[in-house]
Amino acid sequence: MTSARPAPTGLTSGARRVLQENWTGSCTVPSPGLYPHQWSWDSAFIAIGSRHISPRRAQRELETLLAAQWGDGRIPHIVFNPAVPPAAYFPGPDFWRSATAGAAAGAPRHTETSGIVQPPVHALACLLVHRADPRSSARHGFLARAYPRLAAWHRYLGRARDLGGGGLVSVVHPWEPGMDNSPCWDAPLARVAPAPPGTFRRADLDHGAASDRPTDLDYGRYVRLAADYRDGGYADHTAGSAFLVEDPGVNALLIASEHALAEIAALLGADAAPHRTRAADLTAALVDRLWDPAAGLFLCRDLHGGGPVRDLHGGGPVRDLRGGGPVRDLHGGGPVRDLHGGGPVRDLRDGGPVRDLRGGGLVREFGAAGLLPLLVPGLPGDIAAALVRTACGDHFGLGRTARLVPSYDLLGPAFDPARYWRGPAWFNVNWLLERGLRLHGEPERADALRTAVLETAVTSGFAEYVDPYTGEARGTRDFSWTAALALDLAVAAGQEP
Repeated sequence: MTSARPAPTGLTSGARRVLQENWTGSCTVPSPGLYPHQWSWDSAFIAIGSRHISPRRAQRELETLLAAQWGDGRIPHIVFNPAVPPAAYFPGPDFWRSATAGAAAGAPRHTETSGIVQPPVHALACLLVHRADPRSSARHGFLARAYPRLAAWHRYLGRARDLGGGGLVSVVHPWEPGMDNSPCWDAPLARVAPAPPGTFRRADLDHGAASDRPTDLDYGRYVRLAADYRDGGYADHTAGSAFLVEDPGVNALLIASEHALAEIAALLGADAAPHRTRAADLTAALVDRLWDPAAGLFLCRDLHGGGPVRDLHGGGPVRDLRGGGPVRDLHGGGPVRDLHGGGPVRDLRDGGPVRDLRGGGLVREFGAAGLLPLLVPGLPGDIAAALVRTACGDHFGLGRTARLVPSYDLLGPAFDPARYWRGPAWFNVNWLLERGLRLHGEPERADALRTAVLETAVTSGFAEYVDPYTGEARGTRDFSWTAALALDLAVAAGQEP
């Protein structure tokens, strides 16, 4: 096992430069060209690193994001900068139309945002930022202001997004779990009719090679899903949505942040018990619904993967004429059945068969999100040990064949070391796994991964993502969360920021 080494020369000065150049005065953009607005989980990771430069700036980063929270509690995945030209990014504010399309959900009237969300790492980020300078945090009332917003965010996820009925958060768009183009989404996306190519223009191809980015077909499906969600007023009780997935990464980050929220509550003199209870319930549901012992990995659950609900007798379709929504079985564990009419029960909104969302099917693709439950305190020891074995095995190659943990199975049929989230290694994923390894008693492996992250961050020019075998830079350079998380690991290794 490789021992830990000091951070490479120039890392901290380079990271500081990237974060300063990408700072707008109120937040940090991921990349001025490719991503010129504020992104939700990017800002959380950026704050974790920038707290070592300026705790107050890290507080401001998160406060700016939280100020764009919707009335229903959701934190949108993009907060748009009105000074950025509309053509610089697609889909932009003219597409999302948050202030009007999201009015019923409490979208801000004077701040344009997207309508979907990203993984809930924010409470963890707020806690770490507070710890960087507790006096500054207390003086500015940072946690006191953030706590009710974070609690509302978690309530939204628990109440509006338990669309499978099993206690876990569901995502309604591939952009929501953050791993946008993962092969884990291929089967669920196959149900989605793409938006016609002439109806949108991809700005991302102005800044990156087409071979590194999602295909036009997949992008058309992303646009279709987002447009349908917008046209439905961003309502989450749309169990007939074509894309409904329980993702282990999203839920693991929610559990980690629920533990952080418990600590924040205790610091403020509030009751931490509900957050601890919620974290325990989520952990049990995560293991129950997404753990696959044979794979040694948590898998995504496609909530439409359980097959259509069937009628016992046959004949014509039965419709719920009162609400137009899918018929639900409120009592037992079996699918809803029509005992009188015929044919599958149908949802009036799209004509497709209503499915039993409590079951669904596990997606047999190995994505890095399935390793992220290593972040979860209280994860059963045998499961944590199995995750470490999987991370170090042939599928992910940690400490063996891969320099950094890839985003997708090295042996998978869709593996591509260059294409967005279909194999390249990402620095935020590896930062999270380094943290999880330490949590579950693997300090040597964590040290080795930290060293690899630091060296690769410098040699790649703080790239957005890299080839997992060679560390060759992919995507854009001077990427903010790469710089921020490398800085955080460098400080943990004992180097001055």
